[in-house]
Amino acid sequence: MDDDLMPDQRPIREDFQATLDARRDLGPDYEAALVDSFTERLEATIAARVRAELDRYGPPPHKKSAPGAAMIPVALGSMGMGIPLTAIGVANAGLVGLIITWLAIVVINVAAAAAIMRRG
Repeated sequence: MDDDLMPDQRPIREDFQATLDARRDLGPDYEAALVDSFTERLEATIAARVRAELDRYGPPPHKKSAPGAAMIPVALGSMGMGIPLTAIGVANAGLVGLIITWLAIVVINVAAAAAIMRRG
């Protein structure tokens, strides 16, 4: 199943597994520090991917539309992806997985909203 992952997804998966392993080895006293560390790496990776994706498509053509209209596909995509990602995160890491999954979704939406606002 790992072979189906895109190459840039492996480091995040490996980081997550290392965080879970460290949590298991170090115990609950270090959980907050481990989650914070992983979250920072995840946020940086997500921000880089969003920037790369936005750069790939370039600026959109200017047309008059409602300010929030550009966010509708992002919001729907987030919800559509959020459901299976939540299930995967909870199944593998419980509450920590849930928190990390939705934190990532929030970061993606905030980054997308900021990019749309800059273009608007």
